[in-house]
Amino acid sequence: MKQFVGIGYRKDFGEDFLHSEILQPSFIELAPENWMNIGGYWKKVLRRLSEKYPITAHGLSLSIGSPDELDWNFLEQVKNFLKDYDVTVYSEHLSYSKCDNAHLYDLLPIPFRFDAVKHIVERIKQVQDFLQRKITMEIVSYYTPVAAEMSEAEFVNEIINGSGCNLLLDVNNIYVNAFNHNYDAHKFIDQLPLDKVAYIHMAGHEKVADDLIIDTHGQPIIDPVYKLFEYTINKLETPVPVLLERDFNIPEFEELAFEMSKLENICKKSWSFSYAS
Repeated sequence: MKQFVGIGYRKDFGEDFLHSEILQPSFIELAPENWMNIGGYWKKVLRRLSEKYPITAHGLSLSIGSPDELDWNFLEQVKNFLKDYDVTVYSEHLSYSKCDNAHLYDLLPIPFRFDAVKHIVERIKQVQDFLQRKITMEIVSYYTPVAAEMSEAEFVNEIINGSGCNLLLDVNNIYVNAFNHNYDAHKFIDQLPLDKVAYIHMAGHEKVADDLIIDTHGQPIIDPVYKLFEYTINKLETPVPVLLERDFNIPEFEELAFEMSKLENICKKSWSFSYAS
């Protein structure tokens, strides 16, 4: 049976992951910044991972919304990494993380403005031309809007359609944003260019106050997010890869396998037409 659910590989997994009969993802995701130009022991692990699993790459440093010039040396390294490991999907964040050559080490929101749309569309086109592939942009979680001139959904549509890139739906991010900013997550998803969705992320979060959720990727997925996931994939005409993210508080493999199994079962139910023995 075809499977769709992968997992973000973390060095905490070590070599145990390569020999595990408990965790059997259909692919793994890596942050290229953590693996480019690596040598020694981890270079050997990376090669073995690539021989066993298809790899997707989820970047952290593109900073597509930054006013700074694109880092072409960095992009050259990314391009080589994607080629060397036959990466199937390269995704990044619809955010910025550096300005005036200062790296902020966070994914900061971009103002929902027309000038920002024009700026980002042009930069995505430049990146895609350089990499000779479409990139997939993720809607990030954010905690305050900045000088908005349009809705978030309009902003996302303008960028995706204007640049020709694909869309990464992090369902947990949408749940978090909807909760924190008091809007309907289902209606938000309905407004997105769902025909451009090429990748889905699923993760956990932490509720820190009655009116605030923090996107941590350090907790199990909660039932309302599973339900929003099922709603989302039922809207898609074509199955796409689904990733389980867990960045810290890494549990035993059995717990990760349980979450992956739940996601796989939802996919199987929703995408039964695409499963073939």
